[in-house]
Parts: sequence; structure tokens; C-alpha cells
Amino acid sequence: MEPIVWEWVNFLVRWLHVITAIAWIGSSFYFIHLDLSLRRRDGLPNGVAGEAWQVHGGGFYNMMKYTVAPPELPEKLTWFKWEAYATWLSGFALLSVLYYHGAALYMIDPAVLDIPWWGAVLLSLGALGLGWHVYDRLCKSPLGKDDVKLAAAGFVFLVLVAWGLSHLFSGRAAMLHVGALIGTMMSANVFRIIIPNQTKAVAAMKAGRVPDPALGKQAKQRSLHNNYLTLPVVFLMISNHYPLAFGTRYSWVIVAVVLVVGAVIRHFFNSRHAGKPTPWWTWAVAAAGVAVIVGLSAAGTRTESAAAAPARVEFAQVEEVVLSRCSMCHAAQPVWEGIGVAPRGVMLDSAEAIGRHAPQIRTWAALSDAMPPGNVTGITPEERRLLAAWTDQLPR
Repeated sequence: MEPIVWEWVNFLVRWLHVITAIAWIGSSFYFIHLDLSLRRRDGLPNGVAGEAWQVHGGGFYNMMKYTVAPPELPEKLTWFKWEAYATWLSGFALLSVLYYHGAALYMIDPAVLDIPWWGAVLLSLGALGLGWHVYDRLCKSPLGKDDVKLAAAGFVFLVLVAWGLSHLFSGRAAMLHVGALIGTMMSANVFRIIIPNQTKAVAAMKAGRVPDPALGKQAKQRSLHNNYLTLPVVFLMISNHYPLAFGTRYSWVIVAVVLVVGAVIRHFFNSRHAGKPTPWWTWAVAAAGVAVIVGLSAAGTRTESAAAAPARVEFAQVEEVVLSRCSMCHAAQPVWEGIGVAPRGVMLDSAEAIGRHAPQIRTWAALSDAMPPGNVTGITPEERRLLAAWTDQLPR
């Protein structure tokens, strides 16, 4: 029963994480849109930066934003914070259930760094904690006074993190952890900066003081970071389902390109919402970035064979590799401890099944090193080259 229980725990925690993430991203996108669409007009109350009229669900809404705070606090004030907290907590729970519980299978690649499971968990926790601290210090440094310079420094920092993690974890875990770090930064922005600053503003008003405008400015900067990081973090979080994203030689470069693509797409919508000239060029940049990602994903695995690709591969050679390296999990009755059923329902324990799943074998084990996870069965670069050559010679 244990594999079944863990599978359902995984599923239910993932479900919760997706739900809370939708709630957080939805509210974040809405308020960025609202903030950018505010317009000034004569007759607005003192301290109001602008207003926006909206229609939804058959009703009309008149939204106004105060630059610092209203003259008097309303009796009821809605706080938007639990979406962010629940997203991070459910994400960390999912990280624990899937990656920490299965560290030997999903986090560790002996060819990259041969460490015990607890060492991988400590490295993960350290990366998340230290990563937030470095980012926070960058924001509070003199660079924080210039949004463009801060964005450039943040980009370089995240690319260096992606490169460093690729030398600590398996490709799957490395890319996932870049996403986890960005998610931690975004949630911590809410928990450590945005909500505390808003709380201080409320406390000042209750005490009869004028809130410090710097509090709102700092919170808005972090909120803007969260807005531009949302699309990249979603890509990184779902990347573990796509081996050509995480299991290839230049996965850390793919992370760098994704950061740019996600940012320019958000810039397009932000500009439109603000009523500025439409930056159609952003879609050209995004399309070029996607083309670069596709090209990088074709570069092969991180460990390439020095031997030339065989001119002709016999199926018996392929069958021997697959049965010895893959069928302990991908079988009607898996023999790998903790695996109750064949992953994704893919069984590779017969010649007919191997032939039927040739495209998946090519993607997951030949063009990338996604399988076996953590290379637990010790498949060699030469064997991956053989699988690639075999799938090349199959009729399309």
C-alpha cells in the first residue's frame, strides 16, 4: 500500500498547489492590470492616484487607488496574502513529498555529484534560503534605486544559480529548484516586504500619523518583480514533465532564455494595460527565444560519448539496453523498490512494447538524460548514442 498512498499524497498536494497558484497568479495579474489602467481625472478625492471603471459579471465597478493611504481607514479591509503563503507552503510540501522523499531517484545524479540523500536535501534547503537572502540584499543595495540595473543584476544572479545547481543535482531537480527559488523569492516578497509594509502603513494611520511613502514604493517594486517572474516560474515548475527542457546539455542556458521570454511577454501586456504604444516587437523577441530554446534542447545530453554513432543498429542491441536499464521500473510488475506501477503506464519489458514506445525512448533516454532518473541503472553515453542511432533509422 505504501507506493499507492504516496502516489495519492503526491497527487492531492499537487492539486492543492495548482489551485493556490492559480489564485495567487490571478490576483497578482489582476492588480497589476488595475494599477496600470488607472487614469486621473478632475474631481478625484485628495490623494487618489487614479481610477478605473470595470465591468464584470453583469455589474459595474469603480476602482480608485490612493497614492499612500486614504484619509480614514474603512471598517473592513481585505488583505491579499494567503494565496501567496498557501502557494509556497503547498509547493514546499510537494517538494518534500516528491523530491526529498525520493531524493535518490529524483535529485541525485552520481555523474554530477555523488552525495547521500540527506546531503541533497540540505543543499536544496541551503539554496532556497541563501538564494532569498542574496536577492533581498541586492534589492536593498544601491542597485535597488535603479529598477533597470536591479533587474540586470537579478537576471545574472538567477542564471548563475541555474548554472550552479546544474553541477549539484540531476537535470530535473536543478531546473525545478531554480523555479522553487524564484517561487520562494516571490512569496517571501509578500511575507517579508509587501504585507509588513502595508501593516506599518495601517498602524501609522491608526496612530494618527501619515504613512511613510517609501513603504509603498518598496512594496510596489517587489510586486513588480513578482509580476515579471510569474511566467518564467510557471515554465520552470512544469519543466519536469518535458525532458528536452531539463535533461539536455544547456538546460541552464534555457533557464536564462526563459527569463527573457517571460519578461518580454509580461512587458507587452503591461504596456497595453497602461495605455502605452503596443510593443509588438516583444513577440518577435519571444519567438526568437523559443527558437533558441528548441535549438539548445537538440544539443544532446550533458555526458556525450566520444565514440562515433554506429552506422547500423540491430534491434537485439537496443533490446538488451532497454531490458537492462529500463525494464526494472517499466514493467507489468516493477521490481524497483517504491515503484508500484510502471511510470506513465509505459512498459518496456517486451520487444513489441519497446518498438511501440520508440518515440518516448528517443526523447527521454537518447536525446536527453531524463531517464533513468538520476541514472540509477548506470546507462552509459555509448548506450544512449546507440538508442539515438536506432530511433534515427526508424521510418518516420
